[in-house]
Amino acid sequence: MTTQPDVPPTITVPEGYSLHTENTSHILLPNDNGAFLNPVQEFNRDTSVACIRTWGDQMNELKKRKWEESRDKKAQKRLNKPKRQKKEETEDIVMAEQSTSEQTADAAEDNAEPPVEGGQTETPKPEYTPQKFVVLEALSATGLRSIRYVLANDLSPSAAEAMRRNVELNGLGPTPAEESSNEPSSSDIKKPQKAGLGKVRVNEGDACALMYNHRAGKDRVDVVDLDPYGTAAPFIDAAVQCVNDGGLLCVTCTDLSVLATANYPEKCYSNYGGIPVKAEYCHEAALRLALNTISTSAARYGRHIQPLLSLSIDFYIRVFVRVTTSPIEVKKIASKTAMYYVCTNCQSFYEQPLGRIVEKVHEASGNVNLLFKTHSGPPVGDRCPECNSVLHIAGPMWSGPIHDAEFVTKVLEHVENNESSYGTVARMKGMLTVAKEELQAPFYFTPSKVASFFHCECPPLDDVASALLHAGHEISRSHACPGSLKTTASRVDIHDIFRSWVKKHPVKMDKISENSPARALLAKEPKYAAYAPVVSLLAHLSYFNRTEANFTHHPRSVTRSSKVKLVRYQQNPLPNWGPGTKAKSGTKRKREQGEEE
Repeated sequence: MTTQPDVPPTITVPEGYSLHTENTSHILLPNDNGAFLNPVQEFNRDTSVACIRTWGDQMNELKKRKWEESRDKKAQKRLNKPKRQKKEETEDIVMAEQSTSEQTADAAEDNAEPPVEGGQTETPKPEYTPQKFVVLEALSATGLRSIRYVLANDLSPSAAEAMRRNVELNGLGPTPAEESSNEPSSSDIKKPQKAGLGKVRVNEGDACALMYNHRAGKDRVDVVDLDPYGTAAPFIDAAVQCVNDGGLLCVTCTDLSVLATANYPEKCYSNYGGIPVKAEYCHEAALRLALNTISTSAARYGRHIQPLLSLSIDFYIRVFVRVTTSPIEVKKIASKTAMYYVCTNCQSFYEQPLGRIVEKVHEASGNVNLLFKTHSGPPVGDRCPECNSVLHIAGPMWSGPIHDAEFVTKVLEHVENNESSYGTVARMKGMLTVAKEELQAPFYFTPSKVASFFHCECPPLDDVASALLHAGHEISRSHACPGSLKTTASRVDIHDIFRSWVKKHPVKMDKISENSPARALLAKEPKYAAYAPVVSLLAHLSYFNRTEANFTHHPRSVTRSSKVKLVRYQQNPLPNWGPGTKAKSGTKRKREQGEEE
């Protein structure tokens, strides 16, 4: 045994191990890569803990409200009973009390409540007891995240051994007196804590098999966390069945080389059922592809998802969705799913929804019926209307909101009130602030990229944002890319602003080839009268004769997320950091050691 520097005096580190500390949790890491841990994902773990705690608070508030309503209804029902029935019940109670008065007289005197006015004892009102939730991390590796959760599972024996060691190190496992008890099976995870279980329960086995064994209503868990090495696609079907009604599903995918590029469209389709986007907004498209996979998987079982927070972070994506059973909401999924036609040059995109909802109101009763129809299309021809370039198709992917502003606001409030509990609090506040303000419109753009299409000087971000606001559009920043903007304006509106910019900052046409798509973009004149949103008649008339964008500073050009200092990217903790190498099994590790010897 050796003691390493910066190690708490109560912890002794064995030979061949190193101690890793994250907030108040400690784990032992073998020096031979026995279990995988990426220190960079501390932000992922901190955000997950904050989201789960916020979700738990919301669920407890909802359950408490329902409990209070049920209690009040029962009380009102008792008050509304007929007087004769009340009298009979009172007489029965009095007779029962008299029959046992002699046996309980002494105890009654010792435990009597102080009398209140009227000579009656005051009956204490029942109080709501907050519910404890069960969290399942299906792919735990070292168990660091699970030490802050509940149930840890991994197929690798070395990972299960590491989890048990680290759970014991943090004092969350069974006590020494309970070690003789049998190890709990996977079917015990929903039972109350008992001897031999501990606060964190470790299970060694296949993640899908474990979740499928708990897909029945009474055996489901409240939160499922999927954080695999690579794609989470093989585990999603089991996860959407395993989670409780109204429960939380947390999913990480680190295969952005598949999700966020056009290098492997066949692999993306086989994993996620969609084709990726080849454009600067590919990271948001990756989020929408993953959400569509979760949505369609849940829909097979009459369940639908509500995205609460969807983040593109460093080399991975992380989504938090609420899973609810609702057949009527399942019918609406087609209207929240779309294909996209994306220009190969100017990256203009044209949305093709798969379905639409028609409301039919009955004149007599006033009832509203929803009719679910297929959507007409296509929205565009075989060439991009802006630059006449070839289009490629992407999707299907989720076209609805990717964040819930109310939920993100509560998570942000929780983080601000518990800053000492999180090591990456500065970045959490920055990312959550941007996500809270982010528009729900699909995809973002950067002025520098659009300027490259026009071969023109890049306008400042504030100028482009002000021009969009003056034209009557909404704007926000995107968490997925620094220097980006999201807007309710179409690509035509954005290009019109750049055409106005080019008039003030001319482009040298002699340096642009005759076949360049930039010539098609520059050949058009801006037409604000045709595209400006008609907020009111006066607003429409004020833009009717405008042929140039207004680049003067708009008061709402800078959002709150731009005013506060945001730490979007945490400092590199290690040289050459990144996804890291996959953990090796014990057999493979021993074989490699033997070959080296």
